[in-house]
Amino acid sequence: MKGAERIMKLKNYMEDLVWQYFDEVASRHKNICTCENCRLDIVALALNFLPPRYIVTSKGETYTKVNALEQQFRIDIITALSHAIQIVSNKPHHEPQ
Repeated sequence: MKGAERIMKLKNYMEDLVWQYFDEVASRHKNICTCENCRLDIVALALNFLPPRYIVTSKGETYTKVNALEQQFRIDIITALSHAIQIVSNKPHHEPQ
């Protein structure tokens, strides 16, 4: 594409989806630490439990967003986050506060 060259960016859209559900799922768990380190540990661990959804173009993003609406996809994200919260809560990378 001469002149109007588009900069393409590779992105794991699953990361956006996990962050989207984080507060909802975290609010269901009592006594979890929500410091920045624990939040990042929880999301990183949850992402390791889930398949990546890489996108490059807006067309790919649209396809992934449609898939994200499926009930099973939502359940998988909530399950992965809940499991990650349990693991990080049992062994945080800091002293209890």
